[in-house]
Amino acid sequence: MTIQMVDLSSQYLRLKNEIDPAVQDVFKSAEFINGAPVRSFCERLSSYMNVPHVIPCGNGTDALRIVLQALHIGPENDVIVPAFTYIAPIEAVASAGALPVVIDVNPKTFNIDPELFERAITARTKAIIAVHLFGQACDMETIRKIADKYKLIVIEDNAQSLGASYIFNDGQAQKLGTIGKIGITSFFPTKPLACYGDGGAIFTSDGELAEQIRLLANHGQTQKYHHKIIGCNSRLDTVQAAILNVKLNYMDEFTKRRAELAERYDQTLNSCPNILLPEKAPYSTHVYHQYTIQVQNNKRDALKSYLAEKGIPSMIYYPLPVHEQEGYKWSARPFGNLNESKRLCDEVLSLPIHSEMTDDMQTYIIETIEQFCFE
Repeated sequence: MTIQMVDLSSQYLRLKNEIDPAVQDVFKSAEFINGAPVRSFCERLSSYMNVPHVIPCGNGTDALRIVLQALHIGPENDVIVPAFTYIAPIEAVASAGALPVVIDVNPKTFNIDPELFERAITARTKAIIAVHLFGQACDMETIRKIADKYKLIVIEDNAQSLGASYIFNDGQAQKLGTIGKIGITSFFPTKPLACYGDGGAIFTSDGELAEQIRLLANHGQTQKYHHKIIGCNSRLDTVQAAILNVKLNYMDEFTKRRAELAERYDQTLNSCPNILLPEKAPYSTHVYHQYTIQVQNNKRDALKSYLAEKGIPSMIYYPLPVHEQEGYKWSARPFGNLNESKRLCDEVLSLPIHSEMTDDMQTYIIETIEQFCFE
C-alpha cells in the first residue's frame, strides 16, 4: 500500500464535487483578488473561531510580520520565542529589527515553558510569540498572567493548531489564536485547515488594531491609490478562499479522524522500548497536526531508515533549534542552556497521521515499528 505523511490527493478526490464548482465559480466571476469568497470565508471563520476580526493575508509568515509592524515592535524591543519550532517566528522578529530571545520548551508538550518565559523578561521585552506546536496549546492562562504582570503583548502563532481550544481553570474553553492580544494562522497545504497554495489569517478582538492590520496588508491604502501608511501586499486570493470555504465544513470531521488515529498510536505503541509517546496537555484539546514521538538512546535515525525501507514516510520536525540555524546564530539571544530543545532535535520523529489514513495503513505502520523495537 502507498502511505503518505499527508494525503492531499485523496482528500481532494473526496471533496472534488464541491471544490471544483467553487473554483469554477471564481473563474466565471473573474474576481481573482478580494472576490466574494474571501469575504464569505472570513465571516465564516470569524464565527467558527468566535472572534470579531479575521484579516486574510498571503501566508502565515506574512501574518507574523504584519502583526509585529502593527504593534510597533522594532529595534528597541526584545521578543521571546521558543527554541523548538519552525523558523517563521524568529524570522519575523529578526526581520522587524527586534531581538529574538530564545527560550526552552516543555519536552512533554513541545511548547514554551512559562517559568522560563518569566525569567527571560527584561526591560527591553515587549512581547512573546506563543507557538502552539503540533496541534495543542501552550499554557495560555499562565502565560497571559505573566504577560499582564509585566505589561507584555501575547502573540499566538496558531499555524499548526487551528481548531484546538484552551481549557481555563474555570472550565471555559476558547479557541487558540483568540486568547492573546492577537493571533495568526497559516493555510499552507498540510495545515489543519489547508488551501492548495499559500494563505494565512490574523485574528483579534481589537477593532482599532484590526483596521491597522487591514491597511498594512493592502499597501497601507484607505482607498484605491490613497496610501496612509507604509504597508505591504499580502492577500488571500479568491481561488484559495473558495477552497477553504469548502474545507471549513469538514474541519471538525478531519480533526476527529486524526484524534482517533492518535489514540490508536497511544494504545499500541506505549510498550515499545526507547519510544516516548506525545503527551496531551490537560488544559488543551488537540488537533494532531503531527503525531511526534521521541526515540531515545540514539535510535531515531535507525528507526527512520527502517520505516523508509518498508515504504513508510516519517519526518524530523525539527533537526536544529532555531538559534542554531546559520542565519540566526548572531541575530538571536539564547536564554539558558536550551538543553531540552537540543535533545528534542536529536530524538523527535513524526509519524504519518491524516484524515485519509485507513486502519490498514496504520496497522502496517504500528506493526513495522513494533518489529523494529522488539527484534
